[in-house]
Amino acid sequence: MPSWLRKVLVAAITVSTFGLVTPPASLLAAKEPPSDDASSPDWQHNPVGRADEAGSLTRAQFIEQTIEKATTQSHEKFGRKIAPVIEEEFRTIILPRIETVIAELAERYPEDELRYLAVSENPSGGQGERIFHLYRVDTGEDLLRFHVRREHPPQDGYWFQFHYHTCEDGFQTHYELGKIYWSKNTPPNWRT
Repeated sequence: MPSWLRKVLVAAITVSTFGLVTPPASLLAAKEPPSDDASSPDWQHNPVGRADEAGSLTRAQFIEQTIEKATTQSHEKFGRKIAPVIEEEFRTIILPRIETVIAELAERYPEDELRYLAVSENPSGGQGERIFHLYRVDTGEDLLRFHVRREHPPQDGYWFQFHYHTCEDGFQTHYELGKIYWSKNTPPNWRT
């Protein structure tokens, strides 16, 4: 149910009964769209993948499974309106750069610790930037944040600027992965 309709129903029930009747729990407990805040309860996590019998992943398995999840999260973020337009460029330009960053991260960890790394779920919608984050399951520490934002340089149309942040500098610096041109028209919101 759309959030605006849920809010109208809660307000209507409350006003019409002068607050004596509580709206149904299903209306009150429904979730809002996920926020960009990593501490938000809507920010869900997904362990990277299955470990072998010894309980660890090889670097190659970790990278392959993480890229699969990154691709899934990216397509969910783009939605059915944006994905068909930018899919080819994303796959050929941006995804290999994401893979390089993930491989560099994997090199910093012993193979037996790779099982503790996970990919977040629920990329942000609307105008939010978050595609997915990589974090440690055992400590909850964010390691990498992969984002995309819209840019609209004067008289140049709209661009999608892909970048990532790292915990090493407190997520302050934008490390660019690349840009994909949209068009002169305003792009739709993410996840639509």
